[in-house]
Amino acid sequence: MDYRRLGDTGLRVSRICLGMMSYGDPARQEWALPEDEAEPLVRRAADGGVTFFDTADVYSAGASEVVTGNVLRKIFPRREDYVLATKVYFPMGKGANDRGLSRKHILNSIDASLRRLGTDYVDLYQIHRWDDETPIEETMEALHDVVRSGKVRYIGASTMWAWQFAKAQHVAQDNRWTRFVSMQNHYNLLYREEEREMLPLCADQGVGVIPWSPLARGVLARAGASESTTRAGSDARIDALYDPANDRLILDRVAEVAREHGLPAAQIALAWVLHQPTVTAPIVGATKPGHVDDALAALSVSLSDKNLASLADPYRPRDVRM
Repeated sequence: MDYRRLGDTGLRVSRICLGMMSYGDPARQEWALPEDEAEPLVRRAADGGVTFFDTADVYSAGASEVVTGNVLRKIFPRREDYVLATKVYFPMGKGANDRGLSRKHILNSIDASLRRLGTDYVDLYQIHRWDDETPIEETMEALHDVVRSGKVRYIGASTMWAWQFAKAQHVAQDNRWTRFVSMQNHYNLLYREEEREMLPLCADQGVGVIPWSPLARGVLARAGASESTTRAGSDARIDALYDPANDRLILDRVAEVAREHGLPAAQIALAWVLHQPTVTAPIVGATKPGHVDDALAALSVSLSDKNLASLADPYRPRDVRM
């Protein structure tokens, strides 16, 4: 396993981050795995050197954080041995203040997340989306206070326009508050609109990039295959984010390069993301042992300039999808 600094910080993370969204309550998501089924997969990733784990309060209405905390405590002898990330923004209740990025919700949410995770601090606390209803000054000051309290080591952001991210960083710098060290954005071979502004901004500002859905929710992993998966049949977000029929040229190209290398399509698609210079660690979900194995193996896949160009060439600009 290779380890890299997260942006300009001194924090080192494994080049693969295991996404814990796949674990939680099957009653809420058909494809979510309960704790007893999640543990062997997380252990397999940890045995392969993965020390970076990402979840969110909203995943399975908090159940993902519970599973994440329980499993990581079983696997790692010390809290210092892994990097734990979670997020805040989406509704966690029916109350008017049970959502968003107000000071009230942030301060309540970090305490609730820590209880579910069974830890006294989170390494990376991320805003899950931008909140149009809360002044960014209020959000950044609240996040700064959470860091100063010791409950959070670093803060990050996810999925927003580049101007919004730049504004938040400017507000923090102007007020000498804690700045974001990472951006968790939507980035893969089927969706590359982040290359226009967000990725150059992160590179310029020394911000780590930890893309979500590097395999396009499994669509890229099935390039060249006819079978579907439980998630593919039950995850409505796939249809909202991707259009496999219109992305056929890209999927065919992934399958072609995979055949050339004699490797699964998942390894090729993930290797492409890992080859991008701005990417620190893609966030990979795993519901089967093979998913973990493919993610780890992708680290060793060497793609030539010709391969990289071949995979990138069919892409055409599309609407922003967050």
